[in-house]
Amino acid sequence: MAMAMNAGGGSGKRRRGKRSAPMADLNMIPFIDVMLVLLVIFMVAAPLLTTGVPVDLPKTGASQLNIEQKPLAVTIDDKGVIKLQEKEVRLEALAAEITAIAKQGFDERIYVRGSAQVEYGKVAAVMGVLQKAGYTKIGLIHAPATTK
Repeated sequence: MAMAMNAGGGSGKRRRGKRSAPMADLNMIPFIDVMLVLLVIFMVAAPLLTTGVPVDLPKTGASQLNIEQKPLAVTIDDKGVIKLQEKEVRLEALAAEITAIAKQGFDERIYVRGSAQVEYGKVAAVMGVLQKAGYTKIGLIHAPATTK
């Protein structure tokens, strides 16, 4: 009572006849995948593009800068006294004093050195005055981190 079966499950002949017509609609899944990836990338990158005051933060492990001329340095000491180079200045007169001694104009690099004990608002006020005056190359100076 054994039955003979074909491995193909049919009569053993291939059907010839109607060929399937090509699909005319677009496959939207790859397009949607690409759009979602781009959306995520832009959502992550958007907060990085909005900055209040542009500053150049030096790296902690960086070697000493090799510069030909002495850069302009604004120092804020422990008591909140502002000094341009070694000369004491008021916050209101800082922009005029820097403009008078800047050799490269608004392209001059200015380093702000704030004591660890001075409040952050004082450092931010100095940087705001410098930016409002038109200087864009403002850097913060700090001591390298010690490793234990």
